[in-house]
Amino acid sequence: MIRKSYAWMMAAAVGSLLTGCEGGSGKEPSAGVENRQLEPVTLKLYQSGNYLSAQDFNDLIQEPLKKKYPHITIENVVTKNDLPALIAAGEPADFFVTWNGNMASYKDLGVYEDMTAPAKKQQLDLARFDPQALDAIRSVSDQGELYAFPYSANLNALYYNKDIFDKFGVPYPKDGMTWEDTIAIAAKLTRADNGVQYKGLDVDGVARLTFPLSLTNVDVKTNKAAVNSESFKKAFDIGKQIYSIPGNTLDKGGAASWNRFIKDKTTAMIATVNLFLRFKENPELNWDVAQFPSYKDKPNVYGMYDLHVVIPLKTSKHRDDQLRVMEVLFSEEVQTTMVKKTAKVSVLKDPKYAQLFGQDIPELKGKNIAGIFKSKPAPSPAFSIHESKASGLLNTEYEHVMNNTKDVNTALRDAEQSINQYILTQAGK
Repeated sequence: MIRKSYAWMMAAAVGSLLTGCEGGSGKEPSAGVENRQLEPVTLKLYQSGNYLSAQDFNDLIQEPLKKKYPHITIENVVTKNDLPALIAAGEPADFFVTWNGNMASYKDLGVYEDMTAPAKKQQLDLARFDPQALDAIRSVSDQGELYAFPYSANLNALYYNKDIFDKFGVPYPKDGMTWEDTIAIAAKLTRADNGVQYKGLDVDGVARLTFPLSLTNVDVKTNKAAVNSESFKKAFDIGKQIYSIPGNTLDKGGAASWNRFIKDKTTAMIATVNLFLRFKENPELNWDVAQFPSYKDKPNVYGMYDLHVVIPLKTSKHRDDQLRVMEVLFSEEVQTTMVKKTAKVSVLKDPKYAQLFGQDIPELKGKNIAGIFKSKPAPSPAFSIHESKASGLLNTEYEHVMNNTKDVNTALRDAEQSINQYILTQAGK
């Protein structure tokens, strides 16, 4: 999020980067004409996090780009700095990789440009994309502009340890279960045995329960907290049912919950995001996967459009070459490699990409991969610039409820108050 007191610095930084911007790299050909007297150019792709591993970057961008457009050299820069810090520092960047929930906080940077017309010029057919994925990106803008390209979608799944089920004589979970079905199974699996406490079900965070309901913590229209509602209460109530099972206590979420399932092998089921590349860490784990649990009134729906996106920054001096990189990334060849080798979900709507998912990953052989794709993401609403901070404040109250230190109604009122107070503190900055 950009503070207003930094506005002069941001404007100066963006202005300096835009100076001399020509929209191309020297003698640019028209769309569809390849490699005709193209001048060598180096582009920089920044990512704050690990959205693309070094191997992903090589397989999906660097190597295929060399074949199609050898005049382009592209560098992968992994940084701890978010986009505002990069712009403030005057870093020359051509792309920034993030997730769609972060995009609202970058709107005031002056680095966005509608990519609809440039995509058409480069013959990048937007009709190939899942339209709801593009809608999730367009929700960031005021008039439906497309500021980024989603290159993969996160998935949700219910992973389970077959050995724990076998140990306690409980049938394996099936596709199409509701949260209540899953919780009933978890109650049979949560028990201590030979000094080991087994947990029947874990969820890696409150977002796994709110996302299928298309909930956001802050209403972008009113700029106020939206958490004190029946919908959030519904999500908290499911969490409360999970962690009210005796012995099935809430512990640290995120990667810690993944490790309890994969490494410690003490969790029978975990409802979470894409873990498929992590199973090679423990080949002894006897696991399978089922369709993510659904709310009763929203069958076959999992977490909202949680997209990994590439933003072609307006500050780049090489617009045509940016589009060439996107052309390569969304080619049939690269998208096929991505789904088969890296277990990322393509946002292209051709069903073949789901059918090819994980085919080159040995750990996925014989697993119920088809079950995952029986669910579809919930629609993604517009996110506020305060969404990330509000999420942390909500999670604090979620932990209070799960640990029996507050009731649901009190926790949601307190979350509403703390989020609104935070938004007020940011108003004059």
